[in-house]
Amino acid sequence: MKIQVSSLAEKKIVKGVCLLDSLDFKENLGLEDRLVTLVSAKGAYLGQAYLSQQNKGIGWIYSRHEQDLSVEFFKDLFQKAKNKRKKYYDDQGTTAFRLFNQDGDGFGGLTIDLYGEYAVFSLYNTFVFSIRGQIITAFQFVFPEVIGAYQKFRFKGATTESDHLYGLEAPESFSILENGVAYQVFMNDGLMTGIFLDQHDIRGLLVDGLAAGKSLLNMFSYTAAFSVAAAMGGASPTTSVDLAKRSRELSQAHFQQNSLNLDSHQFVVMDVFDYFKYAKRKGLTYDVVVLDPPSFARNKKQTFSVAKDYHKLISESLEVLNSNGLLIASTNAANLSLEKFRQQIEKGMGKTGYRILETYRLPADFTYNKKDESSNYLKVFTIQVQK
Repeated sequence: MKIQVSSLAEKKIVKGVCLLDSLDFKENLGLEDRLVTLVSAKGAYLGQAYLSQQNKGIGWIYSRHEQDLSVEFFKDLFQKAKNKRKKYYDDQGTTAFRLFNQDGDGFGGLTIDLYGEYAVFSLYNTFVFSIRGQIITAFQFVFPEVIGAYQKFRFKGATTESDHLYGLEAPESFSILENGVAYQVFMNDGLMTGIFLDQHDIRGLLVDGLAAGKSLLNMFSYTAAFSVAAAMGGASPTTSVDLAKRSRELSQAHFQQNSLNLDSHQFVVMDVFDYFKYAKRKGLTYDVVVLDPPSFARNKKQTFSVAKDYHKLISESLEVLNSNGLLIASTNAANLSLEKFRQQIEKGMGKTGYRILETYRLPADFTYNKKDESSNYLKVFTIQVQK
């Protein structure tokens, strides 16, 4: 089926962007999943795509020429993806990383992560779900060492968030390695696994001593992976703050996996803005503050949006940061450009002097589409604050 795209969409496609949006088409395409051939307003061939509603966009271009979505097609993609990640396979201190990353590896709507001997497939729309048979067959051929796999359903209408996909079932929780540090993970408990793999380079900096001998406050800590990495790199004490009640138990599991004495490490179940107030009231200060909030969050009191509110986190952090302290400011918001994120930090700093030491983006295993800046969603600044 041929579908015309708008002139603006044609320019985007020719540039190399693969994600399709409803505004790219002149007609209302409805909600039906389908394979389509994209052509310009003048009828020129642009590529092969599939249409399927998802949280972001309505489909993906997967080839610039005629191409069936066969097992052989996916075998080729998976083998290329595996070859790119040789350094991770060769690293004895790391057993968890991304194997396949959407359009960065040639097929949007699908990511695959490795956790030891198990894989986790994240499916972002119903079309990818419908062809998972071809995908699994190809994956098992290229990755025979993976003994079992799970699937995460990241689209509306799914009856469950997580399910066993094939092979052996994993233990309820087990340990993986990253930068020589052990983390406790779980494969089949909702969308989460206990660790966000895209941050392994930043955790590596902490393991290597970025916060050695310093006190660290980790906000929106989830399972306190940053705190564990910092503690393994010599940071003490650490304080991890997250509103989720389960965060304390999950965080302590990481510390126990690495035989870290919990006496020097605190886990606080509290809203981060409430904790800032508490810390100021108690006169608590820190040498390093880690800020890695979700793109959007809501509790009973307020909502938080990275694009609008990140500056508030910066200004609050300054009030509990020691002289010449370090901020690690991070966001995974794809809708916030690097420059806009920098502006949020500048706004939060006000008249306080600071110097951005380094800027970090997605690690090498999270291969992204270099023609589409939004696919390189991770943005992290290490900031020396001069006060």
